[in-house]
Amino acid sequence: MHCTVLINGQQTHWIDCADRGFQYGDGLFETISIHKGVPLFFSKHIERLAEGCRRLAIELPERKQIAAEAEMLCRSAGEGVLKIQVTRGKGGRGYRCPDDSNTTRVLSVHPSPNYPPELKRNGIKARVCETRLGINPRLAWIKHMNRLEQILAMRECDDPRIHEGLMLDTDDCVVEGTKSNLFLVKGGRLLTPKIDRCGVAGIMRALVIVQAKAHDMKVTLARITIDDLLDADELFLTNSIIDYWPIIELENIRYPSGTVTRQIGYWIDKLKQNEVHNQ
Repeated sequence: MHCTVLINGQQTHWIDCADRGFQYGDGLFETISIHKGVPLFFSKHIERLAEGCRRLAIELPERKQIAAEAEMLCRSAGEGVLKIQVTRGKGGRGYRCPDDSNTTRVLSVHPSPNYPPELKRNGIKARVCETRLGINPRLAWIKHMNRLEQILAMRECDDPRIHEGLMLDTDDCVVEGTKSNLFLVKGGRLLTPKIDRCGVAGIMRALVIVQAKAHDMKVTLARITIDDLLDADELFLTNSIIDYWPIIELENIRYPSGTVTRQIGYWIDKLKQNEVHNQ
């Protein structure tokens, strides 16, 4: 697939080097799965983007404008990944935000990652990364453009058999994967780390929580430790591109791709089908 990029509505691959997104990571992004020309759970992604803009005091571009550009790109792509980036725009050298900056919006479409289907079906091997997430509640929950912690953590996963690394914060609490959110199953109960001090509140994570509660499954948001992981009955990961991956091995501990994980997967598949059907 040819990568199509719209920068402020213009088809180009060039962005001003003075843009604060490039200079300082002063911006936000969303990564959205495209299926049959439909950007899945688009409105939920835009809501998170809007919250991120509010937190960082960046003016959110007109939602109708973003939606129209996204629809055009996704309809042409059919399948793939839509990435939306919003930065504070061009600014002078230095950290102080200029008063006259204009928001930059970038929409781009990319091929879907070539993840083998058996990763979802049979599960993955993961590891615990040494790189830690800094605690900063001001930046927790949102998907800001500074991903250096995740990049360094993923560099630790140099074994091709390892498909994801789990990240702890500086208080030794498990927070998330480098590109995913984490769930534990213990005694039929679903647990997931709190995202109030660091980490990204994933769209798929939120959907799983809602579906589990709707089906009378107990869900707990908690501070999770490594011991909690090693004592879990099942582990799985979620994000908007992979949907879900069972973890079948972590730190030499084996886990089943169990019944709760498969049930969650069934709910996710149904939600995606409904998204496409209702367009």
